[in-house]
Amino acid sequence: MSQFELVQFPHSAIIEVEGKVPTYLYFIISGYVRLFYFDEKGNEITTHINCPPGFITSYFNFINQKVSAENLQSITDCTLLRISKANLGFLLEHSAVFKNYSIMVFEQALAYNENRAKEMATLSAEQRYLKLIKNYPDVLKNVPVQYIASFLGMKPESLSRIRKKILQ
Repeated sequence: MSQFELVQFPHSAIIEVEGKVPTYLYFIISGYVRLFYFDEKGNEITTHINCPPGFITSYFNFINQKVSAENLQSITDCTLLRISKANLGFLLEHSAVFKNYSIMVFEQALAYNENRAKEMATLSAEQRYLKLIKNYPDVLKNVPVQYIASFLGMKPESLSRIRKKILQ
């Protein structure tokens, strides 16, 4: 725990900003956080929505210390633990338990991202929404519709039609 720092953010705070190397890896204790970028038309595209317990950052950019095109934003008030790349490296070198835990977390993140890419390519918008309802019902209560729609790869109007259809 000495390598982590406890931080709090109000809702809608930009935690990490595009155009910079991500400074920290965050562990969510409470609240909801999203990663997003701006497309060529200036629209916000949400790529990840995380809730507790979970880690979030622009992983590729954090690990490789590269400039990120993504923003990390609190959706709700959040309590997070954060760790710098240097402190993460220290823990990985000096703690076999933490190293094994980190490998498990990164394996799960890779599996999640692979599955998400497959679902975005093979499931209909309605199927993706129904799966979200089934697997993450609290997201619907805590995350604005426009972020959910973007995360699911659709416009808010399309999500509204799907929701209306499901409620009938």
